[in-house]
Amino acid sequence: MIDKIAWLHLHAGQLLSTRSRGKDRYYLPGGKREHGETDAQTLLREIQEELTVRLDPTSLTHAGTFEAPAHGHPAGVLVRMSCYWAQRYLGTIQPAAEIEEVVWLTYRHRPQVSAVDQLIFDWLHQQHLLAE
Repeated sequence: MIDKIAWLHLHAGQLLSTRSRGKDRYYLPGGKREHGETDAQTLLREIQEELTVRLDPTSLTHAGTFEAPAHGHPAGVLVRMSCYWAQRYLGTIQPAAEIEEVVWLTYRHRPQVSAVDQLIFDWLHQQHLLAE
């Protein structure tokens, strides 16, 4: 099981997403937990590393946890994605570290994201939060 933490950030019905160098899919911003880290510590560290912004830890709220086959891994490997809203952040979102591209996606982009992100897209769309 791959344990990942992700930031759900919506603007005008579009969801913030990223593409890493050499990858063919978009992924929600965030990443893997390091040993001993809490969800919040992981998310704060990963978002600062990937997007150069500092999330306000007091604004974090758990949105949901989703599981699906891990993209680019052997059959049977699952990813568990714990997703959080963060209403406030400092800085300007821009790609950093391994992130090559930052994009805003709608539901029509669903085929271009990983399997676990597709579940999250479905959930957001059912909640009327993600535009067509």
